[in-house]
Amino acid sequence: MEFNASSANLLKIKVDSLILPTGSQLKNNAKVIDETLDGTISSLIKAGDFTGKSSEICVLHTLGQSHKRIILLGTDGASTPQKMIKVIEAGARAAQKTTSAKVLWVGESLGDDHEWQASIVARSTLTAGYKYAGTGKKPKPNKLKSATYWTDSKKLSNAASAGLQYGSAIGGGMNAARQLGNLPANICTPNYLAAQAKLLAKGQAKLTTSIVKEAEMKTLKMGSLLSVSAGSVEPGNLIVMKYQGAKSTVKPTVLVGKAVTFDTGGISLKPGRGMDEMKFDMCGGASVFGVMNALLETQLPVNVIGVIPAVENMPAGNATKPGDVVTSMSGQTIEVLNTDAEGRLILCDALTYAGRFKPDTIIDIATLTGAVIGALGKFTSGLLSNDDNLAEDLLNSGTRSGDRAWRLPLWEEYDAQIKSNFADMANIGGEAGTITAACFLSRFTKDYKWAHLDIAGTAWLSGPQKGATGRPVPMLMEYIRSKAAKD
Repeated sequence: MEFNASSANLLKIKVDSLILPTGSQLKNNAKVIDETLDGTISSLIKAGDFTGKSSEICVLHTLGQSHKRIILLGTDGASTPQKMIKVIEAGARAAQKTTSAKVLWVGESLGDDHEWQASIVARSTLTAGYKYAGTGKKPKPNKLKSATYWTDSKKLSNAASAGLQYGSAIGGGMNAARQLGNLPANICTPNYLAAQAKLLAKGQAKLTTSIVKEAEMKTLKMGSLLSVSAGSVEPGNLIVMKYQGAKSTVKPTVLVGKAVTFDTGGISLKPGRGMDEMKFDMCGGASVFGVMNALLETQLPVNVIGVIPAVENMPAGNATKPGDVVTSMSGQTIEVLNTDAEGRLILCDALTYAGRFKPDTIIDIATLTGAVIGALGKFTSGLLSNDDNLAEDLLNSGTRSGDRAWRLPLWEEYDAQIKSNFADMANIGGEAGTITAACFLSRFTKDYKWAHLDIAGTAWLSGPQKGATGRPVPMLMEYIRSKAAKD
């Protein structure tokens, strides 16, 4: 997909579709375009066929113009970044549904921040065009090959060009994460993820990949992680991807992504209904892949390390049993009261391992608890952190990218619920499951700034639109980019 910015004469750029964001009151270039069409757009508004309401779509076919059709895109009421993103996403979906090979976005009516708007245009165009490929599915290639973002000055065009580059990297990263998440668990195994991580780093000067196998995990005394993979014939892997875009003296941001490639619940077996969706339990790890893809595209001057504990959670004669006690890499012991609370068991050892990189910050990303869906629904990721500034930065990054989170507390009253009579802690608590899960992880992150993102509600969609979403790649990349700007 090709993205360009232009400030050339709007009426002379030849494209298949012109996407015109506008409200019910035509202004500036919307008014000029209406005049070239002898008032057709204003007539549609007057007749009520187009109201200009936020995200409304109306396709107008033209004759004898430099564009074959105009996609009117309603903007009235789009007063926040989230609402404006929804408008742009609606326009991107509409463009993908046409037979257009080339589209032109008129940026004027979208507001003043053209770099941001252009980034959302590129991101939305790529994600709207995503089609699952694999396991016999051979989708038809998208007809849309290029999108041009138009502004009325060279200066604004340069800003838009930077936004398009960044946004296309984010969209590509999201689609990479979605593809991994959507693959069935008999293909996307821990070994498959390890192979994909090596492939991603091949020929890349700034990215290296290494794999910690189970034999080395035993040497490292990762008893908690190994307790989860014990019941599966698929060996676990700890995938380590290092992106170095800055000097080696710059402390890295470490992203720890949960990748349970299939989660039966283990001996604490899940109900059969909907269990097929447990292939998405590796979406935290997939999001780290997405970030690495985007970093390679943007070449941001930062150091980021991705640590992905990849396992399969299965019931078997040698699987971990409820009531078993395991010893983590940190030396802390854990009573496993529920083998379906396995994500935190692999994350705690990965978090301890991540400490060897002397990180500036560690962020873990995990489809960790169903409780977060009860608290926040499917729209918002749960955020918990031991550092107020880090939490605020992530919340702001979520707002700017439209990939939002909501902060929950980490109070000692919740931490008390994971007390065990037989170990240093239990792997489940009582009430507030999302918070007690984070309290568990916080016991392994006391030496550094840490945040936890529970994406169980946002990592995939169910129903007719079932599939991975690629979240929270936009939030993470916005956070990383803001850190690069500060440094």
